Amino acid sequence: MIILSHPACLAHDPGPEHPERPARLEAVLASLRRDHGDLDWREAPAAKLGDLRRVHSQAHIDEVLEHDFTGYRLLDPDTVASPGSRAAALHAAGAVIAAVDAVIDGSDPVAFCAVRPPGHHATGEAAMGFCLLNNIAIGAAHACERHGLERVAVVDFDVHHGNGTQAIFSQDRRVAYFSSHESGLFPYTGAPSERGAGNVMNALLPPGSGSFHFRNLWEDQLLPAIEAFRPQLLMISAGFDAHMRDPMADLMLETEDFAWITRRLHQIATTHARGRIVSVLEGGYDLEALRECSAAHVAELRAPGGQCAFPGPG
Repeated sequence: MIILSHPACLAHDPGPEHPERPARLEAVLASLRRDHGDLDWREAPAAKLGDLRRVHSQAHIDEVLEHDFTGYRLLDPDTVASPGSRAAALHAAGAVIAAVDAVIDGSDPVAFCAVRPPGHHATGEAAMGFCLLNNIAIGAAHACERHGLERVAVVDFDVHHGNGTQAIFSQDRRVAYFSSHESGLFPYTGAPSERGAGNVMNALLPPGSGSFHFRNLWEDQLLPAIEAFRPQLLMISAGFDAHMRDPMADLMLETEDFAWITRRLHQIATTHARGRIVSVLEGGYDLEALRECSAAHVAELRAPGGQCAFPGPG
Protein backbone atom coordinates (compact mmCIF):
# COMPACT_ATOMS: atom_id res chain seq x y z
CA MET A 1 0.00 0.00 0.00
CA ILE A 2 1.14 3.54 -0.86
CA ILE A 3 0.81 6.69 1.26
CA LEU A 4 1.15 9.96 -0.66
CA SER A 5 1.62 13.36 0.92
CA HIS A 6 3.75 16.49 0.59
CA PRO A 7 5.09 19.08 3.09
CA ALA A 8 3.48 21.85 1.02
CA CYS A 9 0.08 20.62 2.20
CA LEU A 10 0.97 21.88 5.67
CA ALA A 11 1.69 25.40 4.37
CA HIS A 12 -1.91 26.16 3.40
CA ASP A 13 -2.92 28.54 6.21
CA PRO A 14 -6.55 29.71 6.30
CA GLY A 15 -6.04 31.55 9.58
CA PRO A 16 -5.54 30.81 13.29
CA GLU A 17 -9.23 30.23 14.10
CA HIS A 18 -10.10 28.26 11.00
CA PRO A 19 -11.15 24.61 11.58
CA GLU A 20 -9.34 23.37 8.46
CA ARG A 21 -5.93 23.96 10.02
CA PRO A 22 -2.52 22.38 9.38
CA ALA A 23 -2.78 20.48 12.68
CA ARG A 24 -5.33 18.21 11.00
CA LEU A 25 -2.81 16.80 8.57
CA GLU A 26 -0.08 16.76 11.21
CA ALA A 27 -2.32 14.54 13.34
CA VAL A 28 -3.03 12.18 10.44
CA LEU A 29 0.62 11.88 9.41
CA ALA A 30 1.78 11.28 12.99
CA SER A 31 -0.82 8.55 13.46
CA LEU A 32 -0.02 6.86 10.15
CA ARG A 33 3.74 6.98 10.69
CA ARG A 34 3.25 5.45 14.13
CA ASP A 35 0.95 2.64 13.03
CA HIS A 36 1.83 2.24 9.35
CA GLY A 37 5.38 3.47 8.99
CA ASP A 38 6.33 0.31 7.09
CA LEU A 39 4.17 1.21 4.09
CA ASP A 40 5.44 2.71 0.83
CA TRP A 41 5.55 6.44 1.60
CA ARG A 42 5.90 8.72 -1.42
CA GLU A 43 6.15 12.47 -1.93
CA ALA A 44 3.31 13.73 -4.08
CA PRO A 45 4.13 15.57 -7.30
CA ALA A 46 2.39 18.78 -8.31
CA ALA A 47 -0.56 18.51 -10.66
CA LYS A 48 -0.16 20.05 -14.09
CA LEU A 49 -2.52 22.64 -15.54
CA GLY A 50 -3.90 20.16 -18.05
CA ASP A 51 -4.92 17.90 -15.17
CA LEU A 52 -6.87 20.72 -13.54
CA ARG A 53 -8.56 21.78 -16.78
CA ARG A 54 -10.33 18.43 -17.06
CA VAL A 55 -12.69 19.48 -14.26
CA HIS A 56 -12.13 23.20 -13.54
CA SER A 57 -12.63 26.35 -15.59
CA GLN A 58 -9.61 28.50 -16.39
CA ALA A 59 -11.07 31.35 -14.34
CA HIS A 60 -11.31 29.12 -11.28
CA ILE A 61 -7.79 27.77 -11.75
CA ASP A 62 -6.42 31.31 -12.07
CA GLU A 63 -8.18 32.36 -8.86
CA VAL A 64 -6.89 29.40 -6.85
CA LEU A 65 -3.35 29.60 -8.20
CA GLU A 66 -3.00 33.36 -7.67
CA HIS A 67 0.26 33.89 -5.77
CA ASP A 68 0.99 37.62 -5.93
CA PHE A 69 -0.48 38.57 -2.56
CA THR A 70 0.30 38.61 1.15
CA GLY A 71 -1.85 37.77 4.16
CA TYR A 72 -5.19 36.10 3.52
CA ARG A 73 -7.51 36.09 0.51
CA LEU A 74 -11.20 35.20 0.96
CA LEU A 75 -12.47 32.94 -1.84
CA ASP A 76 -15.89 32.45 -0.25
CA PRO A 77 -17.22 33.08 3.28
CA ASP A 78 -15.61 29.85 4.58
CA THR A 79 -12.69 29.37 2.21
CA VAL A 80 -9.44 31.27 2.64
CA ALA A 81 -6.21 31.24 0.64
CA SER A 82 -2.76 32.15 1.89
CA PRO A 83 0.54 32.45 -0.02
CA GLY A 84 1.18 28.76 0.67
CA SER A 85 -2.17 27.63 -0.71
CA ARG A 86 -1.10 27.42 -4.36
CA ALA A 87 1.55 24.76 -3.73
CA ALA A 88 -0.67 22.91 -1.26
CA ALA A 89 -3.54 22.70 -3.75
CA LEU A 90 -1.29 21.56 -6.60
CA HIS A 91 0.37 18.83 -4.53
CA ALA A 92 -2.96 17.67 -3.05
CA ALA A 93 -4.37 17.20 -6.55
CA GLY A 94 -1.07 15.76 -7.76
CA ALA A 95 -1.14 13.15 -5.01
CA VAL A 96 -4.44 11.77 -6.32
CA ILE A 97 -3.19 11.70 -9.92
CA ALA A 98 -0.03 9.86 -8.85
CA ALA A 99 -2.12 7.45 -6.78
CA VAL A 100 -4.37 6.67 -9.75
CA ASP A 101 -1.34 6.05 -11.96
CA ALA A 102 0.23 3.76 -9.36
CA VAL A 103 -2.81 1.57 -8.74
CA ILE A 104 -3.73 1.26 -12.43
CA ASP A 105 -0.17 0.64 -13.62
CA GLY A 106 0.24 -2.12 -11.07
CA SER A 107 2.72 -0.51 -8.69
CA ASP A 108 0.33 -1.23 -5.81
CA PRO A 109 -3.45 -1.73 -5.83
CA VAL A 110 -4.22 0.59 -2.91
CA ALA A 111 -3.19 4.17 -2.10
CA PHE A 112 -4.17 6.75 0.50
CA CYS A 113 -3.61 10.46 -0.13
CA ALA A 114 -2.91 12.25 3.16
CA VAL A 115 -3.38 15.78 1.84
CA ARG A 116 -5.09 19.08 2.42
CA PRO A 117 -6.89 21.30 1.58
CA PRO A 118 -9.83 18.95 1.07
CA GLY A 119 -11.62 18.98 -2.26
CA HIS A 120 -15.11 17.54 -2.57
CA HIS A 121 -17.01 20.86 -2.26
CA ALA A 122 -15.02 22.61 -5.01
CA THR A 123 -17.12 22.84 -8.16
CA GLY A 124 -15.88 23.28 -11.68
CA GLU A 125 -16.26 27.03 -11.27
CA ALA A 126 -15.70 27.90 -7.61
CA ALA A 127 -13.85 27.17 -4.39
CA MET A 128 -16.12 26.61 -1.40
CA GLY A 129 -16.48 24.79 1.90
CA PHE A 130 -12.72 24.89 2.72
CA CYS A 131 -11.97 23.30 -0.70
CA LEU A 132 -9.82 24.91 -3.41
CA LEU A 133 -9.48 22.24 -6.12
CA ASN A 134 -11.55 19.07 -6.31
CA ASN A 135 -8.76 16.57 -5.74
CA ILE A 136 -10.77 13.39 -6.14
CA ALA A 137 -12.58 14.67 -9.24
CA ILE A 138 -9.25 15.55 -10.84
CA GLY A 139 -8.05 12.00 -10.13
CA ALA A 140 -11.23 10.36 -11.42
CA ALA A 141 -11.12 12.40 -14.65
CA HIS A 142 -7.46 11.39 -15.06
CA ALA A 143 -8.41 7.72 -14.65
CA CYS A 144 -10.99 8.06 -17.43
CA GLU A 145 -9.02 10.23 -19.85
CA ARG A 146 -5.47 8.94 -19.40
CA HIS A 147 -6.18 5.30 -18.57
CA GLY A 148 -9.41 4.80 -20.48
CA LEU A 149 -11.50 3.53 -17.58
CA GLU A 150 -15.24 3.37 -18.21
CA ARG A 151 -16.51 2.80 -14.65
CA VAL A 152 -15.01 4.76 -11.77
CA ALA A 153 -16.93 4.80 -8.49
CA VAL A 154 -16.46 7.78 -6.17
CA VAL A 155 -17.70 6.86 -2.69
CA ASP A 156 -18.10 9.68 -0.15
CA PHE A 157 -18.82 9.08 3.55
CA ASP A 158 -17.89 12.58 4.71
CA VAL A 159 -20.64 14.05 6.89
CA HIS A 160 -21.12 16.84 4.31
CA HIS A 161 -22.39 16.17 0.81
CA GLY A 162 -19.70 16.37 -1.88
CA ASN A 163 -21.66 18.79 -4.02
CA GLY A 164 -18.66 19.69 -6.18
CA THR A 165 -17.85 16.10 -7.11
CA GLN A 166 -21.48 15.37 -7.88
CA ALA A 167 -21.86 18.47 -10.05
CA ILE A 168 -18.68 17.80 -12.02
CA PHE A 169 -19.73 14.26 -12.99
CA SER A 170 -23.52 14.53 -12.96
CA GLN A 171 -23.72 14.01 -16.73
CA ASP A 172 -20.65 11.77 -17.14
CA ARG A 173 -21.71 8.14 -16.89
CA ARG A 174 -18.12 6.95 -16.66
CA VAL A 175 -18.06 8.17 -13.06
CA ALA A 176 -20.72 7.21 -10.52
CA TYR A 177 -21.05 9.11 -7.25
CA PHE A 178 -22.35 7.47 -4.04
CA SER A 179 -22.72 9.49 -0.84
CA SER A 180 -24.10 9.28 2.68
CA HIS A 181 -24.27 12.57 4.58
CA GLU A 182 -26.17 14.32 7.36
CA SER A 183 -29.46 15.90 6.28
CA GLY A 184 -29.96 19.64 6.67
CA LEU A 185 -26.23 20.35 6.75
CA PHE A 186 -23.91 22.44 4.57
CA PRO A 187 -23.89 22.62 1.56
CA TYR A 188 -27.65 21.83 1.68
CA THR A 189 -27.50 19.62 -1.40
CA GLY A 190 -27.51 15.87 -1.92
CA ALA A 191 -31.20 14.98 -1.82
CA PRO A 192 -32.04 11.42 -2.90
CA SER A 193 -33.94 12.95 -5.84
CA GLU A 194 -30.64 14.23 -7.27
CA ARG A 195 -29.76 11.44 -9.70
CA GLY A 196 -27.64 13.12 -12.37
CA ALA A 197 -27.66 10.99 -15.51
CA GLY A 198 -28.54 7.96 -13.39
CA ASN A 199 -24.99 7.94 -12.00
CA VAL A 200 -25.65 9.69 -8.66
CA MET A 201 -26.95 8.13 -5.46
CA ASN A 202 -27.41 10.10 -2.24
CA ALA A 203 -28.62 8.73 1.10
CA LEU A 204 -29.46 10.94 4.08
CA LEU A 205 -28.65 10.40 7.73
CA PRO A 206 -30.82 12.39 10.18
CA PRO A 207 -28.97 14.32 12.91
CA GLY A 208 -28.14 12.00 15.80
CA SER A 209 -27.78 8.90 13.63
CA GLY A 210 -25.27 6.37 14.88
CA SER A 211 -23.76 3.06 13.89
CA PHE A 212 -27.01 1.12 13.39
CA HIS A 213 -28.57 3.65 11.00
CA PHE A 214 -25.29 4.24 9.13
CA ARG A 215 -24.49 0.57 8.56
CA ASN A 216 -28.02 -0.34 7.54
CA LEU A 217 -28.21 2.54 5.09
CA TRP A 218 -25.00 1.41 3.40
CA GLU A 219 -25.90 -2.28 3.41
CA ASP A 220 -29.43 -1.72 2.12
CA GLN A 221 -28.91 1.09 -0.39
CA LEU A 222 -25.42 2.23 -1.30
CA LEU A 223 -23.29 -0.91 -1.26
CA PRO A 224 -25.66 -2.88 -3.54
CA ALA A 225 -25.67 0.05 -5.97
CA ILE A 226 -21.87 0.15 -6.02
CA GLU A 227 -21.80 -3.61 -6.61
CA ALA A 228 -24.23 -3.22 -9.51
CA PHE A 229 -22.01 -0.52 -11.06
CA ARG A 230 -19.03 -2.97 -11.09
CA PRO A 231 -16.34 -0.30 -10.77
CA GLN A 232 -12.96 -0.73 -12.43
CA LEU A 233 -11.54 1.66 -9.82
CA LEU A 234 -13.01 2.63 -6.46
CA MET A 235 -12.16 6.09 -5.12
CA ILE A 236 -13.04 7.19 -1.58
CA SER A 237 -13.67 10.70 -0.28
CA ALA A 238 -12.59 9.78 3.23
CA GLY A 239 -14.05 12.37 5.56
CA PHE A 240 -14.14 11.50 9.26
CA ASP A 241 -16.36 14.35 10.47
CA ALA A 242 -19.35 12.05 11.04
CA HIS A 243 -17.51 10.90 14.19
CA MET A 244 -19.39 11.53 17.42
CA ARG A 245 -16.60 13.80 18.72
CA ASP A 246 -16.47 16.04 15.66
CA PRO A 247 -17.61 19.64 16.31
CA MET A 248 -18.85 20.35 12.77
CA ALA A 249 -21.89 18.06 12.64
CA ASP A 250 -24.34 15.94 14.65
CA LEU A 251 -23.81 12.30 13.72
CA MET A 252 -22.72 9.71 16.28
CA LEU A 253 -20.38 7.37 14.43
CA GLU A 254 -17.41 5.76 16.13
CA THR A 255 -14.01 4.73 14.83
CA GLU A 256 -15.22 1.15 14.31
CA ASP A 257 -17.86 2.38 11.86
CA PHE A 258 -15.23 3.91 9.58
CA ALA A 259 -13.21 0.69 9.77
CA TRP A 260 -16.34 -1.27 8.85
CA ILE A 261 -17.27 0.82 5.79
CA THR A 262 -13.67 0.76 4.59
CA ARG A 263 -13.61 -3.03 4.89
CA ARG A 264 -16.87 -3.40 2.96
CA LEU A 265 -15.62 -1.10 0.20
CA HIS A 266 -12.36 -3.03 0.05
CA GLN A 267 -14.34 -6.23 -0.46
CA ILE A 268 -16.20 -4.68 -3.39
CA ALA A 269 -12.97 -3.43 -4.93
CA THR A 270 -11.47 -6.91 -4.58
CA THR A 271 -14.45 -8.43 -6.41
CA HIS A 272 -14.86 -5.90 -9.21
CA ALA A 273 -11.82 -3.61 -9.47
CA ARG A 274 -8.83 -5.96 -9.03
CA GLY A 275 -8.57 -4.50 -5.53
CA ARG A 276 -7.82 -1.03 -6.87
CA ILE A 277 -8.64 1.75 -4.40
CA VAL A 278 -7.54 5.38 -4.18
CA SER A 279 -8.65 7.05 -0.94
CA VAL A 280 -8.35 10.79 -0.36
CA LEU A 281 -8.58 12.65 2.95
CA GLU A 282 -11.50 15.07 3.15
CA GLY A 283 -13.01 16.41 6.40
CA GLY A 284 -12.53 15.63 10.09
CA TYR A 285 -11.99 18.36 12.67
CA ASP A 286 -11.52 16.66 16.04
CA LEU A 287 -7.83 15.80 16.10
CA GLU A 288 -8.09 12.72 18.29
CA ALA A 289 -10.93 11.28 16.21
CA LEU A 290 -8.99 12.10 13.05
CA ARG A 291 -5.93 10.24 14.34
CA GLU A 292 -7.94 7.17 15.29
CA CYS A 293 -10.09 7.05 12.16
CA SER A 294 -7.30 7.61 9.64
CA ALA A 295 -5.21 4.84 11.24
CA ALA A 296 -8.18 2.45 11.27
CA HIS A 297 -9.06 3.36 7.67
CA VAL A 298 -5.54 2.59 6.47
CA ALA A 299 -5.43 -0.62 8.51
CA GLU A 300 -8.46 -1.87 6.60
CA LEU A 301 -7.15 -0.66 3.25
CA ARG A 302 -3.90 -2.58 3.68
CA ALA A 303 -5.55 -5.81 4.87
CA PRO A 304 -5.60 -8.55 2.20
CA GLY A 305 -8.83 -8.70 0.24
CA GLY A 306 -10.93 -6.72 2.70
CA GLN A 307 -10.25 -8.99 5.66
CA CYS A 308 -10.95 -7.55 9.11
CA ALA A 309 -7.95 -5.61 10.41
CA PHE A 310 -9.27 -3.12 12.97
CA PRO A 311 -9.34 -4.59 16.51
CA GLY A 312 -12.83 -3.42 17.37
CA PRO A 313 -16.41 -4.68 17.16
CA GLY A 314 -18.14 -5.05 13.83
